[in-house]
Amino acid sequence: MHIENSNLKDLTSILELYRIATDYMKSKKQVHWPEFSEELIVQEINEKRQWKLVIDDQIACIWVTTLQDEIIWGDDQSPSLYLHRAATHPNFRGQKLIQKLFQWANDQGKKMGLEYLRMDTVGLNHGLINLYKKMGFDFLGTKQLENTDGLPDHYKVDEVCYFQKKIK
Repeated sequence: MHIENSNLKDLTSILELYRIATDYMKSKKQVHWPEFSEELIVQEINEKRQWKLVIDDQIACIWVTTLQDEIIWGDDQSPSLYLHRAATHPNFRGQKLIQKLFQWANDQGKKMGLEYLRMDTVGLNHGLINLYKKMGFDFLGTKQLENTDGLPDHYKVDEVCYFQKKIK
């Protein structure tokens, strides 16, 4: 198992994983992701913000990072690593890969001298809220975003749930 930046050869697999995750969200009647454009994923790959966890030469999990997130988090300038759109391939569900992702993110944040790991999710998904709390994140509450310009469409649907964890 190893973690590395995604590359352009991964584009088809990344888009497929997002489709699978979206279908799963729909099946659970949750706020679901829209279809993400190839242009967005290519931009994230080129900016070295799209990541993958690889097991036996297969992409098991993907996610995106950023160091700033003013549209969602507002004026809070605390030095943070923001995690977005984590999706696990169905063949690897139940292997607690999210724990590995969070450990990797903590290690990255520590190397960069950051204070927090931060995440958000749209809609009151109590299972996800409880999972993140179990993983050591503080649930900071919810808020309806006033300005969603530049964000994927699901941010317009419901309130955003905020999570943060002190980097150790």
